[in-house]
Amino acid sequence: MRPRKFLRLVLAGLALAPALRAWDHPGHSIVNQIALNSLPADFPAFVREPANVERIKYLAGEPDRWSHSPDLPLAHDNWPEHYLDYEELAAAGLDLNTVPGLRYDFVLAFAAGRAAHPENFRRSEPLGVTLHTDKLPGLLPWVITETYGKLKAAFTSLHVYEELGTPDEVANARANVVYQMAILGHYVGDSAQPLHTTIYHNGWAGDNPHGYTTWTKFHSWIDSGLINKSHLVFTDVAPRIVPAATLSLAPRPDGRDPVFVASLDFIAAQNKLVEPLYQLEKDGKLGNQDPKQAVSPEGRALIENQLLKGGEQLGALWLAAWRNAPVTDAYLHGVLQRRVEAAAKNKP
Repeated sequence: MRPRKFLRLVLAGLALAPALRAWDHPGHSIVNQIALNSLPADFPAFVREPANVERIKYLAGEPDRWSHSPDLPLAHDNWPEHYLDYEELAAAGLDLNTVPGLRYDFVLAFAAGRAAHPENFRRSEPLGVTLHTDKLPGLLPWVITETYGKLKAAFTSLHVYEELGTPDEVANARANVVYQMAILGHYVGDSAQPLHTTIYHNGWAGDNPHGYTTWTKFHSWIDSGLINKSHLVFTDVAPRIVPAATLSLAPRPDGRDPVFVASLDFIAAQNKLVEPLYQLEKDGKLGNQDPKQAVSPEGRALIENQLLKGGEQLGALWLAAWRNAPVTDAYLHGVLQRRVEAAAKNKP
């Protein structure tokens, strides 16, 4: 295929890909602001500096901006990290209580399960075929767990630089913490959008005994149209923010990371809201069936609740990463300590 023709196909596919985004930028920004406001007073103060607050709000949308790139390797990597078609885990014969917590262990297990149960899988969507992601159910809880690990590592590096680093190194280490916090916020925000947890992500597909909408823009309506029509902003939900919870991170007998299990459980809970969301649409309560129709209190409440859930889950993960980050990195500490000692020797 000629490069220009391929580029047009990818761009056209991405333009028709609302399932990649959750909440669009305003919603993601609200989730990150909720999390910031849930943190305890002893959380590192630099995070609350105005410039860093703005940075965390801006970077809430960064993984979606990656999706605008026409580069196939980036799209192939980025696309499945925003969702999990939760129903497909059972369809592949995987035990929901023992799903592998490591990305590539899971990919191998799912591929084997899908090959063993082809009758359980519907026809692949064209964009998934174009991006070579059509055989995956999504990787959302795995990328959340991995990004959480990156944030812990960023906090550890910051500890070491604050002890032995230069002011510029400390500033850069803090910037990295802010970046990882914001990127984690995006994926946790995705996990709070029910249509990012289901095969029914863009209008009901397959058997439809309840007559739910098959509207192919339903996903984008939930992402942004509903928020815009409701004129929903952060201050509307701010009074309902609760302090960040403490996650239980005790080692598990099955060896899986407790953050992964918590993330998968959170996604499973949001998946239970898929049909209620479709029912609200069917009942005309989401404001999309008539331009003059207002969003009902029930429709607005569901979206507010999901944004709050996402922000509260994110705040708990940020707090856990800070409290559980190792206080030192032996290798980095050794490098910086030798630098200090060398500087002291060479000092006139």
